[in-house]
Amino acid sequence: MNSMNHFFLAVVGTFVACSIGVPLILWFFRIAGLYAIVPERRCFVYVLFGKVLASIDEPGLHFLPAKLGLSAFLVNWLGRCHVLDMRLDQEYLRSQAVNSEEGAPMGIGIWHEMYVSDPVAYLFKNTDPRGSLSANVSNSTVRCLSNMPLGSMLINRHAMSDTVRGEVSPKSHEWGYRLGSVYIRKVHFRDIGMIRQIESKVVNRLRQVTSAIKQDGANQVSIITSTAERQAAVEFAKAGAIRPQIVGESLQKISEDEEVSEVLFEVLETQKIMGSAARITVMPKKGSELLGNLLASHEEPRGSPAGKIPPHPPGR
Repeated sequence: MNSMNHFFLAVVGTFVACSIGVPLILWFFRIAGLYAIVPERRCFVYVLFGKVLASIDEPGLHFLPAKLGLSAFLVNWLGRCHVLDMRLDQEYLRSQAVNSEEGAPMGIGIWHEMYVSDPVAYLFKNTDPRGSLSANVSNSTVRCLSNMPLGSMLINRHAMSDTVRGEVSPKSHEWGYRLGSVYIRKVHFRDIGMIRQIESKVVNRLRQVTSAIKQDGANQVSIITSTAERQAAVEFAKAGAIRPQIVGESLQKISEDEEVSEVLFEVLETQKIMGSAARITVMPKKGSELLGNLLASHEEPRGSPAGKIPPHPPGR
């Protein structure tokens, strides 16, 4: 039992020493200025009595007495450690007011990148490097891009971006804050009345183009229709011209046989009579038995006296 107790006590003591004691000892060494851990894309600037002792921007573990000397044990107590963010940053300036060569009030939206290039200059040469850089970019945009032709201002954004970057970069580096990429993102009109006029002109132009397209289509349809009607009229005229010749040739062939000719004309006459809406009156010849046969074959109506012949309807 004693051995088990000793074992558990050793485990608990080791756990307490590793979880509490070691961090406390490391914290004390760090506060004392024995070492420093620099994260990635960070910079530590040590200042003692108004004097910059060192600037460490390489990530990792650093032994401070080797870099600062004996001042490393005083800098955390009597001095100051500035931690700077060295990562790339971005900013967008909206609607910078410029005028085109034609006098149109334009707004330019410019996007730019910046990063800390000199930590010491960034801390002590300008109280607001970021604001100064933004103001410098804005002023350079207005100064370099004013009085440009409106067509170039709306199209040549790459050249405009290079112009602004070339104007700003030398100044910004003096403050330890270097300008990265610059891109003209948006060019727009600032005058609401001008925007409404342009919209109305565009709408009117679209209406004119649409009506012109419709009129051209109607003209094409009219041309096609008139051409088709003309060709159809020509063909019908040709058919009407050759019809008498064809009919005459056919009748000539039929008239060569007298019996066929008579039968044909009788059939045509009968068809003509049957197809018309005229009333036909049958008149039997004198002495013909046709009328008697018709009367005999007529069915006797119900209720009529036997042997009484109904009167013949008039006109029949």
